[in-house]
Amino acid sequence: MPHFLRFITHCVVFIIVDLCIACTSQIDENEREVETEKAGIFLLVLGVSQDAGYPQLGCEKKCCVAFHEGRETKKHVTSLALLNANTGEYWLLEATPDIAAQLHKVQELRHERPFQMPSGIFLTHAHIGHYSGLMQLGKEAFGANSVKVYGMPRMNAFLRDNGPWSQLVATQNISLITLNDDSTIHLPKGLSVQTMRVPHRDEFSETVGFRIITDQKKILFIPDIDKWEKWDQSILNEIRNVDLALLDGTFFDIGELPGRDMNEIPHPFVSESMTLFQALPDSVRKKIMFIHFNHTNPLLRSMSPEKDSVRAKGFRVAEEGMKIAL
Repeated sequence: MPHFLRFITHCVVFIIVDLCIACTSQIDENEREVETEKAGIFLLVLGVSQDAGYPQLGCEKKCCVAFHEGRETKKHVTSLALLNANTGEYWLLEATPDIAAQLHKVQELRHERPFQMPSGIFLTHAHIGHYSGLMQLGKEAFGANSVKVYGMPRMNAFLRDNGPWSQLVATQNISLITLNDDSTIHLPKGLSVQTMRVPHRDEFSETVGFRIITDQKKILFIPDIDKWEKWDQSILNEIRNVDLALLDGTFFDIGELPGRDMNEIPHPFVSESMTLFQALPDSVRKKIMFIHFNHTNPLLRSMSPEKDSVRAKGFRVAEEGMKIAL
């Protein structure tokens, strides 16, 4: 065989082998994803933005202009779904203004099962991004039947005593279940959700974070809190004692809101949190995943130097669609 034909034959063989390897790798990845879903329980990140979403009403800054010019995608408000892949049952953490799109995403993962409401909804507090999606459960919308809503005493009193939420209670679209500080709600299949009070602007309700616990893992979820030093618990100890910590990353740094006193909205800046957490070992630092980003926060963008720097320091950034095996 002439040398050039031998050369071409070898090239073709190599290409075919490479394609087969690539296809096999892709199949393996897809199978692993399916097996993960079939195997048990996982968290699905349904949104990562702050209460007002992205893009935000009236924003003409470059952060939201990027969306209107097609350079960024919509980001839904922070919410998690806790799914049992075997039964199709699921629970929602936060009822956001984006609840319709978010429940549709859950339905897609439930694979051809009839649509169903969550078996329960856990609320952290009464700021608009965390409970206002409940309106979609009313008779003007879905007309849900006694969906369990888990809230702290003031949270539930707020819903029960103020319209339009009181109508949801009166017409039994929702059924209020009262949580307490450091209480545990036991769910089927060894799942449990624990509450913990955290300091925040509590105009209408308390604010809590959650620990989601299975036989295998513990996940910490604190989407909203004031500065870490205001808490009577040690966030460092909390991080050490869980497998993953989804933490308030509302603002990246001071000066993000020109003309506003950011002391009036005292979230821990991501830059501050990274300084506080930097001394943790690599194995602990990688547990930390920031979430709940204001529209001005560069971590909300698809790509940014700030996002690269966070990851370079060993931390993680939550993205919509992430699945976290439990």
